[in-house]
Amino acid sequence: MKHDLGITIVLVVFFLVAQLVGLALINMDIKEVKLVDGKITIVHDETSLGPRPEMSGIGTFAYIAVGLLIGTLLILLIIRMKKVNLWKAWFFVAVFLAISLSLGVFLPTYVALVIALLLAILKVIKPNVFIHNLTEVLMYSGIAVFLVPILGNPAKINLGVIPENVFWAAILLIAISIYDFIAVFKSKHMIRMAKFQTQSKVFAGLFIPYTPKAQATELVEGKAIKAQKPAKVAPGLPGQKAEKKNAILGGGDIAFPLLFTGAVMESLVGKGLSLQAALYQSLIITLTATMAVAFLFFFAKKDKFYPAMPIISAGCFVGYVIILLL
Repeated sequence: MKHDLGITIVLVVFFLVAQLVGLALINMDIKEVKLVDGKITIVHDETSLGPRPEMSGIGTFAYIAVGLLIGTLLILLIIRMKKVNLWKAWFFVAVFLAISLSLGVFLPTYVALVIALLLAILKVIKPNVFIHNLTEVLMYSGIAVFLVPILGNPAKINLGVIPENVFWAAILLIAISIYDFIAVFKSKHMIRMAKFQTQSKVFAGLFIPYTPKAQATELVEGKAIKAQKPAKVAPGLPGQKAEKKNAILGGGDIAFPLLFTGAVMESLVGKGLSLQAALYQSLIITLTATMAVAFLFFFAKKDKFYPAMPIISAGCFVGYVIILLL
């Protein structure tokens, strides 16, 4: 197991919560479902930051791919220049925008912007485990609220089988899985980015620092006793503080399965299901994706980095096949 059992469970639960909140907000953001030329059309509200770009399908795929490429290159440049404050400033803006998108689904725009600003300040200036992970849940929900409606028309069929929006969401999962594998095992730049972010205490993804239980014991007169405060050495004994570990799950590992699940939910609405029924059916993917994350953390080895997206994508596809068989 990569982390202690309790930490693993907390991390998996946070992933599940992020998926549930994001899916619920995408569902809430649907303003109207109507018939246009005999086809079901889904209408979304404008976001708290204004209208979404006019694009769909391959245009959206390119929009996301180019954005990821530029973002990765900029982060690598910041790492090379060792400009931690520049990274924090950029991250602050991203947090503010993403949270305002999620809060804008159910709050007036000005209220959403104010709360998003306050949360972004707390996240970057006065971070703690609760604020960090709460804002991560809201951030990736906001990204999904923004992107899912422009993935494609859920009533249009690609390859004669799959709705257009699901098709492009699936292509995104496949592409990001291949990229994740290369970035972790080949170029290893994903590992450099993760280490830089954790050291700067501004990490894009779920983040839980902890002291492993195995290090929470100390030898006194040849007997192992449990320390009252694991991070400290008992008075009078030589030694160092127990080494702390970080349980992490990258932001993309949260956002991309949510994009896919949101696209599937909208495709089910496009087939005539009610918003509630479509939400409930799409939760099957949420469940299988969460099981994939749990599988990864339970069977991964300690102190080793793994590309999470191939496993999570497989979980998403298994869930979608189950939905198709219903």
